[in-house]
Amino acid sequence: MSACDDLTVVIPVLNERDGLKLVLKELIESGFRVDRIIVVDGGSSDGSWEVAESYGVKVVKQVYPGGKAGGVRTGLELAKTGYVVVLDGDYTYPPIHIWDLCRELDKGYDMVIGVRNPEPGAMNFVFKIGNWILTKWFNIIFGTRLRDVLSGMYAIKVEALRETMWEARGFSVESELVSHIASTTGRIGEVEVYYRRRIGEKKLGLLHGTRIFLDMIKLSWSYNPVFTIFTLTSLIIIPGIVLDIYYLYNLTFYDIKYHVKGLLGAITTIIGIQTLGIAILALYLKRMEFRLRRAIENLARR
Repeated sequence: MSACDDLTVVIPVLNERDGLKLVLKELIESGFRVDRIIVVDGGSSDGSWEVAESYGVKVVKQVYPGGKAGGVRTGLELAKTGYVVVLDGDYTYPPIHIWDLCRELDKGYDMVIGVRNPEPGAMNFVFKIGNWILTKWFNIIFGTRLRDVLSGMYAIKVEALRETMWEARGFSVESELVSHIASTTGRIGEVEVYYRRRIGEKKLGLLHGTRIFLDMIKLSWSYNPVFTIFTLTSLIIIPGIVLDIYYLYNLTFYDIKYHVKGLLGAITTIIGIQTLGIAILALYLKRMEFRLRRAIENLARR
């Protein structure tokens, strides 16, 4: 069975009446069944609930706290299908791309992310830079090569989320779901999707970006603690290099030998290099784990 035939669309919303109206209209016009669409309302006061009901889709109250994260979790647990597509209700993502995500799932991926290709004016410069920095930071921490970790449109295999810890809150939910798949099966695909101007007031700001950055560090502690511990320990290389430079500068220009500072700098630099090497080794071991797991799964299928 294709993922397209075993799919539920989950839309977490909070005061997205105008955008939600257009999203549901496009979903239905694109051929999605109303009984396979779940709108999770996080306490809207603008009539979003009534809009969803008017289209005949299933509307439920968000049962878990944590903003968007709680809404996504609620929808995933209520879905009765093997696959789920999470879609923002602000009109930014054209639902027609869901078929593209499904076809990619059929290639064996456990998660497929819709990489945003924004129309002019849909994403300002600060937003683009912030998203680029956060994605690069995620790739460093988890050893991935993804292009848009924080996309609000993605398809996921429900079975692959069985052991998700659900530690993230708010807009960090995407980074947790991706980190879970990256740290377990590693089967993540990407498909480019068109990204439009949102309808309604923008909710994501600089403070949210900072929170996502910190949450990624917490997630790395949960999903790859060895890498996190040794990466943090390797930061000792910074004061070590500073002491080394200080020692060499005074020795070269003033012929002054600060033996204790020089020795301390050398020791901390060596420790920093060693722990950084162990951190890199931890990433490669994680990737080896993915390859071994895939090999075992392939053997089991045969």
